[in-house]
Parts: sequence; structure tokens; C-alpha cells
Amino acid sequence: MMPLTLAAVGEENMIRKVGGKPEVRTHLENLGFVSGGMVTVVSTMGGNLIVNVKESRVAISKEMAGKIMVEAGIR
Repeated sequence: MMPLTLAAVGEENMIRKVGGKPEVRTHLENLGFVSGGMVTVVSTMGGNLIVNVKESRVAISKEMAGKIMVEAGIR
């Protein structure tokens, strides 16, 4: 398991855990970052990420991405 910030661009990852304060977790879950879901990093800029999650593109900060734990290459 690793934070989303370390995921390779273009690789599909399974979300294992979403951390942070309750309001941060709720915000991320509302964006589609739920345990068991899939996320793919599209690109990185200055540590910030653009990802595909639940068939949507979402931009998230480095801090937010660090709270999302993923496992690489799991389908």
C-alpha cells in the first residue's frame, strides 16, 4: 500500500483507504475516492495530480492525494 502521490502515471490503482479528518474524508468520498474503487493518475504538476476516478477527471492537491492509500495494478 502506498499514497496516491507515489502512483505511476497511467497505471490503474485500487483505493484501499481514505484518511484524514472526517470532513476531508467526506469531501474525497463525494468526489468518488471510496475504498475498493479504482483510480488512475493522468498527470502530475508540481506534486498536484489529475486523476480519473468514477469516469470523471478530478484535480487534487498533493496534500489530499497523500491521504488516499492505493494498491497498484489490482483489478
